[in-house]
Amino acid sequence: MMESENNNKKESEKEIEQETLIFYTTAGCHLCDLARQVYQSTLSPDFFAVEEVDIADQDELIERYGTRIPVLRRLKDDTELNWPFDQQGLMDFLPD
Repeated sequence: MMESENNNKKESEKEIEQETLIFYTTAGCHLCDLARQVYQSTLSPDFFAVEEVDIADQDELIERYGTRIPVLRRLKDDTELNWPFDQQGLMDFLPD
């Protein structure tokens, strides 16, 4: 690849900044499966990275989210979207 092509590629990569969302879930959570379907069908992996966190691994998370999961949290500003949500609700939650 030529150097100018490398520079153009680096510039275009900089333009796309992924936002990271945390998806609080746990095994056997039927509502979590539904929420996962919503975010997977709505969010482009080019713009959003979703990290799944199993709340069963940490007592603090169980206490905080045990009765609320599934929950999506924006790392950028710590805002949370509680279930139930649909595609429109998810889009409204995201930044412009």
